[in-house]
Amino acid sequence: MEKFTVFEGKPAVIMRNDIDTDQLIPKQFLKNILKTGYGISLFYDWRYDENGKPRPDFILNKPEYKDATILVAGTNFGSGSSREHAAWALTDFGFKTVIAEGFGPIFYMNATKNGLLPIKLSHDDVQFIGQATDQDRIKIDLPQQTVTFRGKAFHFDFEEMYRYKFINGLDDIDITLQHEAEITQFENKLPDFAANNPGDMSKSELEKV
Repeated sequence: MEKFTVFEGKPAVIMRNDIDTDQLIPKQFLKNILKTGYGISLFYDWRYDENGKPRPDFILNKPEYKDATILVAGTNFGSGSSREHAAWALTDFGFKTVIAEGFGPIFYMNATKNGLLPIKLSHDDVQFIGQATDQDRIKIDLPQQTVTFRGKAFHFDFEEMYRYKFINGLDDIDITLQHEAEITQFENKLPDFAANNPGDMSKSELEKV
């Protein structure tokens, strides 16, 4: 996972509540088992008409927002089904973080596991940041847990475990591998494991099993 410490990017504002995972990535695009290739279908039903042509008035179809990296939305973002593809679609498009009043709990977990930083702010703070245009930039300081916009800094809470993972660029597998020696030591004390994996134990240890 890519490290996330201090980041400054262009915001795109879709100030709607209850943006669910069906809108983020419709079901017909869930066939790909990879984490890439989903960005083009992000918000498909809003971005494209019935003939598959881009709607020029939708914000992510406007040329000035092609390089947007921060999404600003209302509350209950990512509600609905548990599809991890929703987080994949956002990151594949280029988003590094989503700022909202609240998130669907499963989407929130999926985001943290895929390097997409979910930032919860109050209604008033989100409404203020929601004034952003393509000329604005938002600065995210994860070590300090602040969002800075138009000279104002807003503090956000973020679980220490997730904060550690983002700052150090570690996913769940990386975290697990940090304890590889302890895991091996524990496994070697299990009779069934030792009997089936004798190569992992010394002769003297195996004789004790």
